[in-house]
Amino acid sequence: MRKLYKVAVLAATVAGTIAMTAAYTSSDADAGFRRSAGSNGDRTGYVVAESRFGNGTMTGPVRFARNGREVRLPGGTWVGCRRSCSETLRVETVDFWEGGIGGNGITNECGIFGCLELRYPR
Repeated sequence: MRKLYKVAVLAATVAGTIAMTAAYTSSDADAGFRRSAGSNGDRTGYVVAESRFGNGTMTGPVRFARNGREVRLPGGTWVGCRRSCSETLRVETVDFWEGGIGGNGITNECGIFGCLELRYPR
């Protein structure tokens, strides 16, 4: 009886370990998550900036410079990436005129938690 109990505990432990490993190794895309804080183009060499206001998308190459990453604007100017390269490209191109009172730059970028918006019911 005791040996059967030990075998059952061992089997449950192995099954739990396998299940936790499978859950841990699944990627965010498999789980349906989408990172909206932007990317730095480490894997692809370029970033895609999506407008938050429906103004389209923009793609730009990323390079490593002396002071960190830089993204190229459509006119050919290389700009240093701030929080993320895709957010810098978005703010400087497709959402340039959406700056409002705060202006463009870091005040118009999404933070480390992504683009958080507060909407009040009317």
